[in-house]
Amino acid sequence: MALSSSRPHHLLRRFHASARALSRVEPHEFSQPSDYLGSWAERAPATVAAGGGDTREAWARLERLRKGYAREVGELRRQYAYEAQLLEAERQRKAEARAEAARVANEERKAAKAAAAQTRAAERRAFELDFRQALMKERAQKLESWRNKEKLKAQKKAEHRELLRRQSSVWVAEDKMEKKILEAIMHTTPL
Repeated sequence: MALSSSRPHHLLRRFHASARALSRVEPHEFSQPSDYLGSWAERAPATVAAGGGDTREAWARLERLRKGYAREVGELRRQYAYEAQLLEAERQRKAEARAEAARVANEERKAAKAAAAQTRAAERRAFELDFRQALMKERAQKLESWRNKEKLKAQKKAEHRELLRRQSSVWVAEDKMEKKILEAIMHTTPL
């Protein structure tokens, strides 16, 4: 921030309030008494008694005192404005430092949040992978069980057919049935 002699009123008011607060902390140092003030007062009765010939010199001295006072006040105002600008620059520097610290903290918080999100995502992927593997294993077991049941059914059917085939060789056709019955009646086998 450039330091200039122009001073906005709001800066002066703020500086005035902070200067009042600062003045409570540190005692004020008063200026040394001026030799000019009242220096013409001692001679005034003498000049009046002498006929007032020294009034021009008194007025000239008074004018010099006024100009000196105006110079000192101007210098003090310049110092005041400069100090106000320094205080404003310091305040702005602190505000920028606070903003930078807040930005860094925000970035760190975002980085931590992103890392936590990545960790959760990795855990979720691992869980889903385990879940899929368990599902695939269960499906494989069910498929194997189904295949075994189908194989068992096929074996039972095959055994049943084989049994029927063996029994069918003993069967007798209808046209030969009467003949077989007669033979069985005639040729009885005692037990």
